[in-house]
Amino acid sequence: MNRYENPRIPSEARIRYLDGDYQVETPGTFVRCAVTGTAIPLDELKYWSVELQEPYVDAHASMKRYLETQVKN
Repeated sequence: MNRYENPRIPSEARIRYLDGDYQVETPGTFVRCAVTGTAIPLDELKYWSVELQEPYVDAHASMKRYLETQVKN
C-alpha cells in the first residue's frame, strides 16, 4: 500500500445538507440516520432534510421524521 493511500477506516462525516446535494464539512465514510441511528455510507445517502439538517436511511425514516415535525392543530 502506498503511504498516501487512505485505507478507508470507517469514520463519521459531518455534512451540510443542501437542496439536491450536500457538502462534506468533515471527511468520513458514513453518516448516521437521525431516526434509526443506522450508519449510511456516503455513496448510498439519498434522503435528508435541508430544514432539519439531518440524514435518513430510507424514505420510511424520512416520512416518519416529517410527520413528527409537523405542527399539530
